[in-house]
Amino acid sequence: MTGRTVKRGLAARLDLIPIAPRTMLELRVRWVLLIVVATANLGGALVVLLFATFVIPDPPIHGIEHVRLVNTVAFFSYPVLAGPVAMATGLVLWRPVIRLARDGGVPDAVQRRAVLLGPLRLTLLVGMLWMVGAVGWAALDAALFNARMATKVGSTCLLGAITTCTLVYLLSERLLRPAAALALKSAPPASAAAPSAAPAASPTPDGTVPGEVRLPGVTTRVMLAWALGTAVPVFGLLCVGVAALVTPGIRTTQLALTILALGTTAIGVGTGVTFLAVRAIADPIKAVRGGMTRVARGDLSAEVQVYDASEVGQLQAGFNDMVAGLREHERLRDLFGRHVGEEVADLAFEHDIELGGETRDVAVLFVDLAGSTRLAETRSPDQVVELLNAFFAVVVRVVGAHAGWINKFEGDAALAIFGAPSGLDDAAGAALGAARELGRRLREEVPGVAAGIGVSAGPVVAGYIGAEQRFEYTVIGDPVNEAARLSDLAKSHDERVLASGTVVGLAAEAEAGQWRLGRNIILRGRGRPTRLALPCPPDRAVLDAADAEPAAPDGQRDPRRFPRLPRPRVPVRRRPVAEGEPDAAG
Repeated sequence: MTGRTVKRGLAARLDLIPIAPRTMLELRVRWVLLIVVATANLGGALVVLLFATFVIPDPPIHGIEHVRLVNTVAFFSYPVLAGPVAMATGLVLWRPVIRLARDGGVPDAVQRRAVLLGPLRLTLLVGMLWMVGAVGWAALDAALFNARMATKVGSTCLLGAITTCTLVYLLSERLLRPAAALALKSAPPASAAAPSAAPAASPTPDGTVPGEVRLPGVTTRVMLAWALGTAVPVFGLLCVGVAALVTPGIRTTQLALTILALGTTAIGVGTGVTFLAVRAIADPIKAVRGGMTRVARGDLSAEVQVYDASEVGQLQAGFNDMVAGLREHERLRDLFGRHVGEEVADLAFEHDIELGGETRDVAVLFVDLAGSTRLAETRSPDQVVELLNAFFAVVVRVVGAHAGWINKFEGDAALAIFGAPSGLDDAAGAALGAARELGRRLREEVPGVAAGIGVSAGPVVAGYIGAEQRFEYTVIGDPVNEAARLSDLAKSHDERVLASGTVVGLAAEAEAGQWRLGRNIILRGRGRPTRLALPCPPDRAVLDAADAEPAAPDGQRDPRRFPRLPRPRVPVRRRPVAEGEPDAAG
C-alpha cells in the first residue's frame, strides 16, 4: 500500500469524526501542539531528574528522605496542574493556525501572524510555565527546608526550562513548515533585492519594518542549539564543582560518575540539537542551490518554497524574485527577437547601439503578395489578416531554415536578408535556395494566393537607421531595390520566382546549377540592365537535390553558427474561425 493510499484512507476516517482534523495539514498542526509539547517537556523533566538525582548532590540537611519525598510529590504534581493550562492556552493561540490548516485559501493577517509566530509563542508559553514552576518549587523548599535546597531545585528547573524551550522551538518550527509556506505564499518576506511597488514603511534603527513579522533568525537558532548542547552541560559541571567545594564528604567516584554522565549527555544531546539547528538553515540553502542549478541549465520555471519569515525566508523569496525577473527579461527578449529578428536582438543586447552602419555583402529576398487589393475588396478584414498570417508563417519558416532573417513586413510583402548582421559563407546560395523552396511551399500550403519572389545580392549599408528616440536595424542599397523590382516582375511568370544573374554568379556551384540564365532587362526605376535567372525545372536540374547540402528543418538553424540558449516562448493566440466563415487560405 502506498503512502498516498494510506493518507486518503486516514483522511476518509477523520471525516467521520466531528472533532477530528479534516486534512493532513490540520492533523500535523495539532500534533505539533500535542506531541511536540509533550516530548519537549518530558526531555526537560528528565534533565531536572538527572541533575537533581545524580549531578548536584544534596546539601547537608536533617531528614533527607522526607525532603526527597516532598520534592518528588512537587515534581510530579506540577505537570498535572500546568499541563491542562498549557493545552488550553495553546489551543486559543493556535486557533487561527488550525483554521487555516483546515480551510486553506488565502490567509488573513491574523492567521499569517499566528502561523509565523506560532513556534515563538508556544516557546514563550512553555517557558513561562516552567519559570512559574521553578519559582514555586524553590519557594516551597526555602520555606520548608533551607536556602541551599531551594537553590538546587531552582537551578535544576532553570536547566530544564532551557532544554524544553529549545526543543519546543526547533521541533515546532520544523513541523510547521507546510503551514508557514501556505501563509507566506500570498505575502512572502520582503527581500532587499526586490523593491515593492507600494511605498514601504520607514525602517526602525535596527532595520525592521513596522508591522513586519520578525522571527528569531539564524543567530538566535544557533545560540539556542548552543544553549542546550553546550551551556546546560557546562553549567552542570560548574554546579558540581561548586557543590564539591562547599559540601564535604563528596567521594571521588561520585564526582567522576557525575562528570562522565554530563559529558555523555553533552555529546549526545549537543549532536542532536545542533543537527536540528543546522538543518533548519541548511535545508532552505540546499533548496535555493537546487533552484540555481535548474536556472543554470536554462529552466526558468524553478521556484523554491518559502516557509520562513527570517533571513532564511528572505533568501528564499529573493531567489524567487530573481527568477521572476529573469523570466520577465527573457520574455521581453523573446518578444523583442520576434519583432526585429533574433540576430538583431542579440546584436542589440551584446553591443552598444550607434546610428549608422557598415558596408556588407549580402543577399536579399523580397516576396510580395499578388492581387492584395482584390483580396481586401472580396474578403473581410479578419479573413485578410488570417490569410496574411498563413502566408507570412511559411515565409518566416523557410527563410529561417536557410539562415536568413526577416528584416521587415511591409503590408503584404516581406524583406529577408542573408549575410547580415551575422556573416554567412554562402549568402547568395542560401537566398536562392530559400527562394526556390518558398515558391514551392507557397503553392502547396497557401494555394489561394499568388506571390512574386525576387532575389538579388551585392553591397549594402547595414545598421541602425532613424533617430535616437526611435530607430531600426535595416539594410539600404541597390540590391534591395532590385529584389523588389524582380518580385513585381515575377508575378507575371509561371514560376513566380526571379533572381538576378549577379546573385547566381555569387552562389556556390551546387545552388547555381539549379538556375538557368535568361535575357537582360532594364527594371523599372533602374538605369543598368539586369540579367534574369529562373529556377530550373526538376527534370533539368544540373545537380540532384539529394547531392546538395540539405537545409535545416523549418525554424531551425545550424547550432554551430547560431547557438541559442533555451528561452520561454510567449504564446501567440490565433483568432478561431467562426462557424460558417470560409477558411483564410481557401
